[in-house]
Amino acid sequence: MALQSSEPQIRVQKLLETHPSQVPPQYIQPPHHRPSHTNNSTHLSIPVIDLFGFDPSHRPAVRAAIGRESGEWGAFQVINHGIPISLLNRMRAAALSFFRDYSVSDKLAYACDPNSFASEGYGTQMLLDKHVHSQSSVLDWRDYFDHHTLPLSRRNPSNWPHFPSDYRELMAQYSDCMKLLSQRLLALISESIGLPSSWMEDAITGMGAEEGFYQNITVSYYPPCPQPDLTLGLQSHSDIGAITLLIQDDVSGLQVLSGQGDWVTVHPLSPDAIVVILADQTEEVGLVILHCSYGSSLHDKPNSGTSLILGGWNDVIQTWDKLGME
Repeated sequence: MALQSSEPQIRVQKLLETHPSQVPPQYIQPPHHRPSHTNNSTHLSIPVIDLFGFDPSHRPAVRAAIGRESGEWGAFQVINHGIPISLLNRMRAAALSFFRDYSVSDKLAYACDPNSFASEGYGTQMLLDKHVHSQSSVLDWRDYFDHHTLPLSRRNPSNWPHFPSDYRELMAQYSDCMKLLSQRLLALISESIGLPSSWMEDAITGMGAEEGFYQNITVSYYPPCPQPDLTLGLQSHSDIGAITLLIQDDVSGLQVLSGQGDWVTVHPLSPDAIVVILADQTEEVGLVILHCSYGSSLHDKPNSGTSLILGGWNDVIQTWDKLGME
């Protein structure tokens, strides 16, 4: 069943059908928000943590690394996480095919509700400025598809694209694998501060209640921009869930804010690397309840060419995260 939209929104891909030489004014960032006016670091990079397939003999070292980088960065990349690279590659390919190989009119059959935050479906503007009326907000240079994947009572694959033909099956598999990885990472975060493995997940979801484990998966597509120095693919923000897991394609662009106030580009490390970003709920649990130094990571997406990001978030509140194609 395709989703219906109560109000049309112009997708960025639709704008590009006319081959504009300039971006429309509603996409132009104020001068102080443009990529050329931010502090960009070329010598810093976010940490990379080898999970060693969750081998128990490596757990003390992995736990220590996650505790350290969660406090210092709030973001890191993980490798050897147990999710098959074949699944990640097939998911990337299917998501990219949806945006590149089918017409906007076909995709609009799955349009989301533009008047509802993080509603499921194909959209173009999710993060509206809370302090500015939406009609005057600067728009992001991206299109996306948001999937409601967990708990299972929210999961309805008929609301997801039926093209390419394996899209729905891959998305369900990807969702289940990311949930397991999220649970394993939250367990390591709990242990790193001297608490039982289940403590963080229980605190976030409500003592392990299955219905409390929420996950949305957002595929973000960033088309080429005629004036990338004036726009952002996604404006700076922190995620309001617990943890964000994200896979990218081979185009750099995602940035996180370092403790020194520099924007650090998260370069694609390898096809199987997954970016982990701690979100607001993890920060609240760490700071308010535990008085430790974990913090959510502020991040954005300057325009640097056509790119895709797949993200997903897992939390008790219906929030969103990016699935590695940005």
